[in-house]
Amino acid sequence: MKEEEIRILFTEYNDIKELSADDRKVAEASLEAAKKAYAPYSEFKVGAAILLSDGTIVRGANVENAAYPSGSCAEKTALSYTVSNFPELHSVTISIAAMSGDNLTDEPVPPCGNCRQMLLEEEQRLGREIRIILVGSKRVIVLKSSGALMPLQFTKKNLKRGNNEQ
Repeated sequence: MKEEEIRILFTEYNDIKELSADDRKVAEASLEAAKKAYAPYSEFKVGAAILLSDGTIVRGANVENAAYPSGSCAEKTALSYTVSNFPELHSVTISIAAMSGDNLTDEPVPPCGNCRQMLLEEEQRLGREIRIILVGSKRVIVLKSSGALMPLQFTKKNLKRGNNEQ
């Protein structure tokens, strides 16, 4: 038996004003996207903004549905739009902001498991990491890639068969 430890490295800022100009721009776009979310049931609004390699920013917001769980996450919305409309570009950074009612959450809200997997798949498709900015009113967290959010990853490598199968 062997015991191992998984550690996550991230950078923490007091607020978005401490971010670089590009990071601040995408973080602010995620806040604007959150304000446009359709969340009449939970009143938990999430916005995502993706900075593409040419400087374009794509936004997405969560969309709830009475036929739960038929809604869509902000990250999934933004990623799907990016892949569909800008296949020649790559995602550089994604920023995620969440609001409870009309206020930004105190703590940054990370993506759900499904969205973490989607981010991981997008990194694999592109062959490059996507930086992640998680925005809260009391702190902002920046991660190098989605792998930091999902260290034990389910990837297409997991699907390969071993040599000892009959």
